[in-house]
Amino acid sequence: MPNYLKLYTPQDSAIVFIDHQPQMLFGVASIERSLLINNVTLLAKVAKEFKVPSVLTAVETESFSGYVWPQLLDVFPGQAVVERSSMNAWDDAGFRKAIEAIGRKNIILTGLWTEVCVTWPTLSMLDAGYTIYVVEDCCGATSPAAHDAALSRIVQAGAIRLTTIAALLEWQRDWANREHYDALMGLLRQHAGAYGSGVEYAYTMVHKASQSAKVPQVVTIASKDRGAGSTS
Repeated sequence: MPNYLKLYTPQDSAIVFIDHQPQMLFGVASIERSLLINNVTLLAKVAKEFKVPSVLTAVETESFSGYVWPQLLDVFPGQAVVERSSMNAWDDAGFRKAIEAIGRKNIILTGLWTEVCVTWPTLSMLDAGYTIYVVEDCCGATSPAAHDAALSRIVQAGAIRLTTIAALLEWQRDWANREHYDALMGLLRQHAGAYGSGVEYAYTMVHKASQSAKVPQVVTIASKDRGAGSTS
């Protein structure tokens, strides 16, 4: 029986990326698509940093859906992608073998589309005894209604809804844990939108750390002399 009150850790969880492919992305209308790509990339990079085992799977790659996004492949260079014909990944023997080989019951799940290729394996894996955490802003559906209905269905079945920042911070848990701290902050500064911008500001303006830009901004003496808010 899943323990819904227990937080997962990098040592007892795994992450799954289902069908993050061009043709599937074309049909997404529940989330801004560039934001979706950014969220998936951020979560993948943090999972890799924390050494969380991952499974990548794709459906009908060369006959319909296209290759997995390069942003995701580049996080896991050379990792095998489980190719499927089935919409329900759990129906595929190769996918089941990949999950079972990891040997963990806490599965963080992302994918396209929410209403089919996320919902169906979620239901099947819940039935098989896994605890499933669906990162909803790393998923996309063909309409907001389809996304909401899918999330309602999986929650009724026992899945847990998460968003990207909540999902990745559960691995960090305590800011006193320094092993991954600097790398995590670097990824947040790069990908975490307003949160990441706030981290950048705190690092550079409060703690006087280096800018994360490859070529940092240099403020000239003339600029300083004009003062804040100058329009001349």
